[in-house]
Amino acid sequence: MLNLSNLAPAVRGPVIFLMTMSFINWISFAAWQALLNNFVVERAGFQWSEIGLTQSVREIPGFLAFTAIFWLAVMREQTLAYVSLLVLGLGIALTGFFPTLTGVLITTFIMSVGFHYFETMNTSLQLQILPKAEAGRLMGRIASAGAAGQFLAYGGIAAVAALGYLNYAVLYAVIGIAAIAITIAAVMGFGRYEGPVPQRKSIVLRQRYWLYYAMTFMSGARRQLFHAFAGFLLVKKFGFSLTETALLMLVTAALTTVLAGRLGGLVSQWGERRTIQFENVVLILVFAGYALSTNGTVAAILFVIDGVFFTLTIAQRTYFQKIGDPADMAATASVAFTINHIAAVFIPVLFGALGMINPSIIFWLGVVIATMSLALSFLVPERPGPGHETILVSPRAAPAE
Repeated sequence: MLNLSNLAPAVRGPVIFLMTMSFINWISFAAWQALLNNFVVERAGFQWSEIGLTQSVREIPGFLAFTAIFWLAVMREQTLAYVSLLVLGLGIALTGFFPTLTGVLITTFIMSVGFHYFETMNTSLQLQILPKAEAGRLMGRIASAGAAGQFLAYGGIAAVAALGYLNYAVLYAVIGIAAIAITIAAVMGFGRYEGPVPQRKSIVLRQRYWLYYAMTFMSGARRQLFHAFAGFLLVKKFGFSLTETALLMLVTAALTTVLAGRLGGLVSQWGERRTIQFENVVLILVFAGYALSTNGTVAAILFVIDGVFFTLTIAQRTYFQKIGDPADMAATASVAFTINHIAAVFIPVLFGALGMINPSIIFWLGVVIATMSLALSFLVPERPGPGHETILVSPRAAPAE
């Protein structure tokens, strides 16, 4: 594990802040997510098409993440991150009181606005603050903090479920109010952190970033399949109870907490090209396994592998950090989240309809998406930088744009 005491104070303080905020975000979202599939099946009678619609609505704020750049004209990134966590808590607190399709869609949207705006600011601050030489490892440590939050959320829900307490309204309310309270404590406890280079306050789209945009798009498409359908498959096809689902997520979070720092370190050891390739090969095998699996235990193992190896998407962020203009980090983080969620808006509802025919279709399409992403990874240079964004161009001075 990385020893934060070895970092300069100017880096160590912001890293601790980012770890804490990631912890708050993920302990809240993980609790919402762990309860969702059982909540909508048991209380609202959802089918594949309705869970697909819910997940599509959840991704609309991610699609609109580019609007975060406009809020930065009136508030700092750190302030917007705090406000986002408060909105996240509000949406979660309301969820259990509205066990209907309309109610779930509205509360999901509110929750998701907070989650996606926070993730946009979180990514932007990481790209600005973290030194390039240590970015992969530090991002891994931040991911570990988020996974620790997930671990506590899943463990708490598993314990509550084991005791037979399944009042979803109370559980969601407690989780949401706790998220709000912890965020307020963070506001009072941390100083002011921001990157050294003033950020552009307008939308930025640059031709030389095209490969990053393409990989971001494919990453959003294949990742959405996991979020929308992997857990639902376990509940709907294999009959996993809330306790079993929470325990499975608990195992995933525990392994991610332990391994995320080391997986982040692979970026420094292997480079972005090899790391992204490795991640996509794993995903191809996982999605094929989902499609072919007739055994709940096998599907559960694939679920854990899928969740843990998501950490390797760090390589895409460090790739952009190396090729991007330092003043573009906030604007590009906002645009990238929108690009990441273009497919995420329509894939859940469209693939949910296909799931009504045969759920394996969803995961075979996941194999196709991961294969396309793997093909893009071969265009990443061994040593990316300004003017050397892909293997299709030779290293040169960064172009003026």
